Amino acid sequence: MSRTPATLTDMARTLSTGALTAHALVESAFRRIEAEHSDSHIFISVYRDEALDAANESDARRAAGRSLGPLDGVPIAVKDNIDVEGMVTTAGSRHDFGGPARADAGVVGRLRAAGAVVLGKLNLHEGALGATTDNPFWGRCENPAVPGHTPGGSSGGSGAAVAAGLVPVALGTDTMGSVRIPAAYCGVWGFKPTRGLFGTSGLVYLSWTLDTIGPLANSAADLSLCANVMAGFDARDPRSTPPPRGWNADIDTSLSPSNINLGIVDAATLAECEPRVLASYEAFISRLRDKGVALKHVTVNGWDPGHARRAGLLASEAECVSLLAGTLHRHAADFSDTFRKMMEYGRTAPAERLARAYWLFDELRASTLAALDGLDGILMPTTPQHAFPHGAPAPVNQADFTALANIAGLPSVSFPLTVADGQPPAAAQIMGKPFAESRILSIASLLA
Repeated sequence: MSRTPATLTDMARTLSTGALTAHALVESAFRRIEAEHSDSHIFISVYRDEALDAANESDARRAAGRSLGPLDGVPIAVKDNIDVEGMVTTAGSRHDFGGPARADAGVVGRLRAAGAVVLGKLNLHEGALGATTDNPFWGRCENPAVPGHTPGGSSGGSGAAVAAGLVPVALGTDTMGSVRIPAAYCGVWGFKPTRGLFGTSGLVYLSWTLDTIGPLANSAADLSLCANVMAGFDARDPRSTPPPRGWNADIDTSLSPSNINLGIVDAATLAECEPRVLASYEAFISRLRDKGVALKHVTVNGWDPGHARRAGLLASEAECVSLLAGTLHRHAADFSDTFRKMMEYGRTAPAERLARAYWLFDELRASTLAALDGLDGILMPTTPQHAFPHGAPAPVNQADFTALANIAGLPSVSFPLTVADGQPPAAAQIMGKPFAESRILSIASLLA
């Protein structure tokens, strides 16, 4: 059998030529998962028989000339706070939320309707509330790019699954950076859509205000393929927004650097970056200037990254406990002491503080849109630091650069930066205007 392709795009091409079958791809993926699991704790559960049945159905469709498109037969995996019909959802706890899900989450249904084969559910930071994925029930998820280090969170298993080559695409959730932070730490690509573009039905919410679902993959082209399938109105999501007429997430291959205008934040905003992260980012900025990209220093009025991140955390804790209070009361042993204490903080938060947080969100959305006027996007590091060792204190500022896109409801793509040999991954992100997914993916594809 040929070597398994590393990207979704390569897998789709290989399947279309008949060089590999979906059954062979899925079998190969399960062999890699089995070899990794005892040490890496990337998956919480796998569904081998169901996945192989779906792969066989895909092969039968292709043999009959009825392929569903480029995702047909491609193996994927899903963060375990997103429902997949017939699979148990734990949200990283010991709770099963009523047993196997009765229906797919909206985006999962779209991917499966396009032929994608779900292998199982991925590890995450408990309740999606944290950024280490050192899970008390499902094990310490390892970072394949930096052994002994966190893959980030809360979608740590999703970043690790792609970085380890277990699947070409994994779904995660992003509340204040929980897709893009693992992408940065693991050296892969991560994508957060415009708020409402991808439905969030079937999600165990951390924050209905800030949550989005997004893919992690190995290239902009892979993210584009997924986004085109995942976008669309979700009748079970009250915040779902139909994409504008003519919207797509296609990569514009005619784009040239001289036609790109990006905003960059000032040095004071980047002051807490680790020196090696800052060096990689500044080297990238220098290359952009050499290529002819127009760069402009921008200020988002009223944005204090730490203050905004703390407001997002407060809203997340309060919204999460408002939905989980009954479950936490009846099934306390299914959740860790740490998670329950965070929920208690959200439950007792003064209404005045919450009101100020929501007012800040509205102010920051307005000022971010103003800062984007005349620009294709705003460029900044994804995280201020590299992945840190398991057991080390988690930096409080992990989400300082990523939370703004959630607060403003804007799309953002994280991509790996060039680093010196032997150095851990670093990443940058481009945050764009509402529904400008195609533009920011095209820019990242060209420049990364």
